[in-house]
Amino acid sequence: MLTMLLEREDPLEALLASARSSAAGRGGTVLLEGEAGIGKTSLLQEFAERAGEGCQVLWGWCEALHTPRPLGPLQDMARSLDVQIVALLDQTAAPERLFPALLNALQRAERTTVLVFEDVHWADNATHDLVKYLGRRVSVLRTMLVLTARSDEIGPDHPLTHVLGDLPSASLTRIRLEPLSPEAVAVLAQQAGRASADLYRVTEGNPFFVSELLASSEVEPGQIPDSIRDAVWSRLSRLTAGEREVLEMMSIAPGSVEPWLIRALLGSEAEILVDQCVARRLLRRDSQGALTFRHELARQATLDRLSPSLQRSLHAKVEAAISELPAAQANAQLSSRVHHAAGAGDGARVLKLAPQAAARASRLGAHREAASHLETALGYVAHAPPALAAQLYEDWAYEAGLALLVYDSIIEARHRAIAIWRELGCIDKVGRNLRWLSRLHWRRGEGEQAEHFADEAVREVESLPPGPELAMAYSTRSQLNMLHYRFDEAIDWGLRAIALADQLGEVETRVHALNNVGTALLFANREGGRELLEESLSLSLEHGFHDHASRAYTNFAEHAVVLKDFALAERLLAEGIAFCARYDLDSAAQYLLGRQAELRMEQGRFREAETIAQGVMSLERLPVVMHLPALTVLGRVRARLGEPSGSTLLQQALQEALPTGEPQRIIPVRLALAEAAWLAEDLSASHEQLAALAAMDLGNFRPPDIGELATWWRRCGMAEPLPAPGTGVPSPRSAELRGDPSAAAAEWTSLGLPYEAALALMQVRGGDAGPALARAVTTLETIEARPAAVLARKLAQRLGVANQLPKARRGPYKAARHHPLGLTQQEQQVLALIAEGKSNKEVARRLSRSPRTIEHQVSAVLGKFNAANRMEVLLRLRGEPWLLSSRSRKANSQN
Repeated sequence: MLTMLLEREDPLEALLASARSSAAGRGGTVLLEGEAGIGKTSLLQEFAERAGEGCQVLWGWCEALHTPRPLGPLQDMARSLDVQIVALLDQTAAPERLFPALLNALQRAERTTVLVFEDVHWADNATHDLVKYLGRRVSVLRTMLVLTARSDEIGPDHPLTHVLGDLPSASLTRIRLEPLSPEAVAVLAQQAGRASADLYRVTEGNPFFVSELLASSEVEPGQIPDSIRDAVWSRLSRLTAGEREVLEMMSIAPGSVEPWLIRALLGSEAEILVDQCVARRLLRRDSQGALTFRHELARQATLDRLSPSLQRSLHAKVEAAISELPAAQANAQLSSRVHHAAGAGDGARVLKLAPQAAARASRLGAHREAASHLETALGYVAHAPPALAAQLYEDWAYEAGLALLVYDSIIEARHRAIAIWRELGCIDKVGRNLRWLSRLHWRRGEGEQAEHFADEAVREVESLPPGPELAMAYSTRSQLNMLHYRFDEAIDWGLRAIALADQLGEVETRVHALNNVGTALLFANREGGRELLEESLSLSLEHGFHDHASRAYTNFAEHAVVLKDFALAERLLAEGIAFCARYDLDSAAQYLLGRQAELRMEQGRFREAETIAQGVMSLERLPVVMHLPALTVLGRVRARLGEPSGSTLLQQALQEALPTGEPQRIIPVRLALAEAAWLAEDLSASHEQLAALAAMDLGNFRPPDIGELATWWRRCGMAEPLPAPGTGVPSPRSAELRGDPSAAAAEWTSLGLPYEAALALMQVRGGDAGPALARAVTTLETIEARPAAVLARKLAQRLGVANQLPKARRGPYKAARHHPLGLTQQEQQVLALIAEGKSNKEVARRLSRSPRTIEHQVSAVLGKFNAANRMEVLLRLRGEPWLLSSRSRKANSQN
């Protein structure tokens, strides 16, 4: 206790302040970090004592098992939370059922709840998901989430670093505990009646090292690990044989050990020995009676004393004891059993238990842990029957593909599975793994390999009676063709998949294939595509296929933006982004936000487009395909605003787009680069980009793409003729291409695209050139399109009509401002107060409006957010902080 109190007053006050804020309904997450032995747990124990009866402090631990327990901290504290949570854990309920139930339990809690997750650097993937889930919602709860972590265990690529990066910064408090000062170490040495010479140098102020060395009969100089080992071993040597046996047995099990296990292994007399170890402050007992070493370093030092043969023997005894439990309890400890079976070197047990533990972890969403269990089993794959070996490779590849993204190893595992399944004559399994190989190569941008394996998957399973694998192989082939704009092939393969899926009753395959066919029909400008996409979306929502639903929203919204159907685009983007926020589909949400930025750009709302796109690009680790729409918009809109970074961003987008081989990634970037060069009057650079586009297969271009290419081809004065665009080219493009740019401008204006209208007006010649250029300049200066406005004025001078243009503006341009979701100024004020957690009554009082008016305005805000309640609005604001516009914040501050 004294060690904790020294130089820990400020961290303690920060914890207590966070607890007070949580009690007021403004919960938060606290990360308490520092090196091993720095005193994190001691500080939290003091905090728990001072928090008062108004706080319920619950503890859970992550453990250094070979593979962590899925949701270990939640399992530790479940009984103190809610019986429903216990039941769901026993059922290994999926996260989408378990996490909302936990949220409901926290909302119903009568007291402020403090959830302490100890040692999250050892946490499983499901616990990371839980931290992310709670961390995004905790600010609207009377809940405080405390995470302890060893800072020396967490590097840039550690999963916890990524989780913390996804938490809202406003509700995350980081407390870093520093080593004790030389003065504090001297005080501790004096209290212990020991000399302080060299103590600080040896320990560098680590409280645990200090206390352990002071508890030892002598302080040995040397490196810290040796000193601590010696200190712990010295203490162990002075214990009775019985006490050492207890500690040695416990050292085999990372984390806590329940009393029944000690009794099962060492007999009833062990109770007295355990009490003696607790009294000596070697062990500690939690409120449930579970035992742990006072510090993990002490456990490791104890374990180091044991010979390898003794360690194997003890591991085997522990696993055998757990296996004697009733089936439900034994299954709940599968992670521990795999750990001990591996420690015992019992390959047969590992091969039996690890797949079971992996399946359980996967059901909980802990895919990283599932992959780890399967990797443990693969260590004994040489002793497995062929079918089991193949299944282990296949299952590991699936789980690793979700969690680890180590593509070389995953692809190798798929090939190993294929070789074994082929020897066993399991062609359906061969086809499944070939299909996954196609998907893996596609994700890496390796188009030829992706198509090769997709074709091979179809060939393999076509030799069998029609089944689910053939249906999904057809649909995968359809998707690959659709992504590369081979629409006829996409439709053909997709219709085959739908027919077979219907015959087999495979709803998910039907949903997948409907999306492919519907998207291909829409982008090929053929009938029936919209109906198929709507059916795919409807079935996805009905059956809870969240990933398929987000994909349907994505493809449907993209079509609406490309076709300039802005009303439909607004609805689909609003619904899709809200849906992805609701189900934590982060990557899909950011892709849709990129499309929303594109919509705002098309509407001439450049600053809003820039804000949204920059928000997406500020997120780290977003896959290339998911951020490319935002990156392309950011480069294009900055080029239109005259900011020098525009061309650099577009070059970056081109470098990222080319390896995908997909026209949908490449065409928009090259067109944007051609436009940027045209604005800079660098026609040679424009010609280079347009020629590169013309060298592609124009027969696979979408009609809007070929129309835009043809338009820029004419504007840039390309010498070589471009094949005449076919049917389906948007009407404004056709008007300009047939020599009527005034009609094109009128159509663009009616569709709501001011920038496109202005560029069309810049093509007018003859007697109407002066008025047309005047209108173009007025529009371009209003939306801050400086380079185009400057170019229009230069063109007017060349044509001799400069006197018909409006007077050039001086100073900064000022664009009309709109909220990205169309909120009025009053609704933005209401939104700002909702974000502060104000009730309708408090909002009415703050804004001096009637409760009925505020009720209507709150409903309007929820409607424009497509949100069912205030919490969904808050979740959107965390992911899209730009929705709290500066105008709303300013207006709020003036009331």
